[in-house]
Amino acid sequence: MKVFISVDMEGIAGIAHGRQVSRGSDDYPESRRLMTEEANAAVAGSFEGGASSVVVNDSHGDMYNLLQEALDARAELTLGSPKVPLSMMQGLGPEFGVALFVGYHAAAGTEAAVLDHTYSGRTLHDVRVNGESFSEAELNAAVAGTFGVPVGLVTGDDKICEVAFKRLPGVRTVAVKEGYGAAVARSLHPSAARAAIREGAAAAVGGASDLEPFRPPGPYRFEVDLMRSGMADLCFLVPGSRRTGPRTLLFETEDFLEGFRCLLAWMYLASNDS
Repeated sequence: MKVFISVDMEGIAGIAHGRQVSRGSDDYPESRRLMTEEANAAVAGSFEGGASSVVVNDSHGDMYNLLQEALDARAELTLGSPKVPLSMMQGLGPEFGVALFVGYHAAAGTEAAVLDHTYSGRTLHDVRVNGESFSEAELNAAVAGTFGVPVGLVTGDDKICEVAFKRLPGVRTVAVKEGYGAAVARSLHPSAARAAIREGAAAAVGGASDLEPFRPPGPYRFEVDLMRSGMADLCFLVPGSRRTGPRTLLFETEDFLEGFRCLLAWMYLASNDS
């Protein structure tokens, strides 16, 4: 079985503050190491659970954070940005048996969630699908669902684990920290977190045949509330977009992946508003 692992940074054990996840800060090199070690735990667990191969997608920020020389040599790494058209899920296809999400965080606006945002904290205030706010985990799980791939594991803070457990059929979760605020957490020791992730990954891969993909029913209404009205000016350039408010855009489609690509286009265009 081929296993796809998407690894973000905000949900890694030992990380709570924005400086820790920002390139150029003195804390960032240690965060890269912590991220890489949790990726390694998921890779090791995947092989213990029966994986034949593992692809790891670096899914944080500029998407070249993982230390490849320190990454488990059995895994392949997808790195660099911009990753189009699937971003945090770049390289996923129907040949994979299960996807694992490591180091994930809650959606923008989630109370007491560590470093909460949805894809771009600088541009996207809220992302909704059919009227419901979606986290990155839900968006990415729905992308996987279009290929018939289920999500077997989500790790991160307690807030995203709670959402994933409720929304994703049969998913296992590993909460490596409890969020007390946007930049405050009580965390497991990194070694304890890695042990739990390794065990969870092995169980998720071993039980992948019993999982169902996450497939929200269509048709789909993708909506975003942007941070500033100038961002909406630029995003309105995307064909098919409708402006429903000063900072709000709507895109309607029968195809989830088309809506997801529109969301990414909005995000990249909005980033050009100075």
